[in-house]
Amino acid sequence: MPQDLIQPYLNKPLQNGWNPFLENDAEIQIDFGIHLLAAGETHTFPSRSDEMAVLLMSGKGELTTSRGTAAIQRSSLIEENPFTVHIPHDEAVTVKAESASEFAVVRTQNPDSFPVAYYYPDNVENEQRGKGILNDACHRIVRAIFDHRNAPPQARLVLGEVINFPGRWSSYPPHHHTQPELYYYRFEPDWGYGHGELGDEVLKLRHHDLLRITGERDHAQTSAPGFHMYYLWTIRHLPGDPYLGFEYTPPFDTLIPKP
Repeated sequence: MPQDLIQPYLNKPLQNGWNPFLENDAEIQIDFGIHLLAAGETHTFPSRSDEMAVLLMSGKGELTTSRGTAAIQRSSLIEENPFTVHIPHDEAVTVKAESASEFAVVRTQNPDSFPVAYYYPDNVENEQRGKGILNDACHRIVRAIFDHRNAPPQARLVLGEVINFPGRWSSYPPHHHTQPELYYYRFEPDWGYGHGELGDEVLKLRHHDLLRITGERDHAQTSAPGFHMYYLWTIRHLPGDPYLGFEYTPPFDTLIPKP
């Protein structure tokens, strides 16, 4: 059985170049990794037979696809929204770094074509989810970058970010969905930690951990006091069962005020 908490970079830094986290997972069917570039370096990410998203984690530079060139910049995961490019198969993304930069790369097999899309920081909503309920104990920021509402119907990926405030909860009340999902974590400061539920199991989470979420298991999260917990989340639509949202698990659904 695959391990759900993946920790290839526990207590060690990412290296310049490609840092793989998950590849060729038959159940998840999403590949994930982080690519680091030094200032002045250029790199091309070919999508080959995959649908692919490239998200700027930090740095400054230029990004080019068949759609054109965009200036990109990000200095804070917590305070700033990401720039993301989303491409179909047989396309490519070329990035030229003006400063040390890092990119999250998400891929899944998809033979269908769709237009290249740029998602600019100004167009990403910062949803204040959980604010005003349960004494703000599960107040967090949810950034849905693209999903069924704004991505083409041929797309098979959903992508977003969560900012979990220190000592608070996210993905709460407990919820689940049929589609497979990945969470990739960062902490500020980076020696912080949190806890993640996966069904009835509770896992200690650290900087650069990756969590596989499968089997419709609940996956509420919490960060230790003193530490912001960031996580990138990505979901794969299932054939005939696209991700349209999650379902709260009874009786915890009663914690959410009815509209």
